[in-house]
Amino acid sequence: MTSLRLLHTSDLHLGKRFGQFDEETRAALQQARMGILSRLAGIATAEGAGHVLIAGDLFDTETPSARVIRQALAAMAAADPVQWWIIPGNHDSGAAEPLWAEMARHAPQNVHLLMQPTPVEIAPGATLLPAPCERRFAGQDRTIWMDSAETPEGHLRIGLAHGAVLDFDRDQNGAETIATNRASSAQLDYLALGDWHGDFTLNGHSRYPGTPERDRFKHPGRGSCLLVDLPGPGQPPQLRPVEVGQYHWQDLTLELAPGQDIGALIREALPDDPQDWPNCLIRIRARGWVTADQHMQLSGFVAEQAPAFCHLSLDGDDLRIEHRAEDLDQIATTGALRAAAELLMAESQSSALAEEARDVAAAALNRLYAAVREGAG
Repeated sequence: MTSLRLLHTSDLHLGKRFGQFDEETRAALQQARMGILSRLAGIATAEGAGHVLIAGDLFDTETPSARVIRQALAAMAAADPVQWWIIPGNHDSGAAEPLWAEMARHAPQNVHLLMQPTPVEIAPGATLLPAPCERRFAGQDRTIWMDSAETPEGHLRIGLAHGAVLDFDRDQNGAETIATNRASSAQLDYLALGDWHGDFTLNGHSRYPGTPERDRFKHPGRGSCLLVDLPGPGQPPQLRPVEVGQYHWQDLTLELAPGQDIGALIREALPDDPQDWPNCLIRIRARGWVTADQHMQLSGFVAEQAPAFCHLSLDGDDLRIEHRAEDLDQIATTGALRAAAELLMAESQSSALAEEARDVAAAALNRLYAAVREGAG
C-alpha cells in the first residue's frame, strides 16, 4: 500500500510590501518573508517530507521583481532532493505570463510549475490533481474537473487548489467558491487548499494551512505549515501543524476604567519574555473609559515601549476619555485658552451633536490637554 509524507503550505506572498508599517518594520517583515522558503525546506528535510505543495500565491503580485523571483528559486534549488509543486493563485495567476515564463526559464529540476489542470504523478503510487488559477477571477469552481479525473487504480489522489470554500470574503463570487464536499465527490485522499491566511479545517480530508509567515492582525500567532501523512488510498490523512513563522502577531484587548493602573495593566498583557519582543507585532485595542491623565499615561507607555518590539501600536477608536472640570483647570483657569477648552468639553458631551462631531471635539480637547501638560513638564 502506497504511503506518502508531504508538507503543505500556501500564501507565501513573496514581495509583499507591508505599506501600513514604518520603513524599519517593513524591511524586517519583507526579509522574514523571503526567508520562509529556506525554513520550509529545513522542516521538510528534518521531517522526511520529500514533497512541498504550495497551494497558490507564492508571490504577492503578478509582477514581482526579478530579485524576488530568482532568490525564491535559489532557496528551493538549495533544498534538493525536496520536490516543490506550485500552482498559481489569484494574486499571481497564470495570466501573468511574464512571471511564469521567468519562473520556467530559471526553475531547477526540483521545482515543478503546475499551470494546467492535468493529473501529475509526483511519486510512485501518488497522483496530484492541481487546480491552478489560470486567471485572477475564474467565474467557476476550478476543482470541478477533479471529480472525473482518472488516476491509476490504487494511487493516492491528492488535490491542490487555491480559493475560498466558505464566505471568507463578502465580495467573493459564489460561482468561484470551491465545493465544501470536493474531497468526497472527487475521492481525494487529501485536498491541499490555499487562499485563507489562517489555519482552517474544512473537514478531515481538506485543510488550509494559513500563510507560513503571518501578515495581519486578523490571523494572530506565528505562521505554520502542515505536515501531512497519507497512510494509503482511502485512509484518513494524519495532519500536524508545524510552527515556522518568525514573527508573532498579537491583537490584545484592554478593558479600561478610571482609577486603574494603566502601566500595570499593559505590562500584564504584554508577552512575558522580553527577549522575544523584537519578534512580536502587537496591536493594543483599548476600550472603555479613562481620565485625561490616564490617556496620557497610556499613550506615553506605548510610545516608550514601542522600540523594544518589531511593532507596538495603540488603537483607541473604542476608548472614551472622561474630561472633568479639574482637567480644564490644568489647561487654563481664565482667558481664551480656558474658553476654548470649555467649548470643546461642552461639544464633546452635547447630545444635540452627532457622534462624529462629539468625537472630533473630544479629540481636540485631549490634544489641547496633552500639549499643555507636556509643555508644562
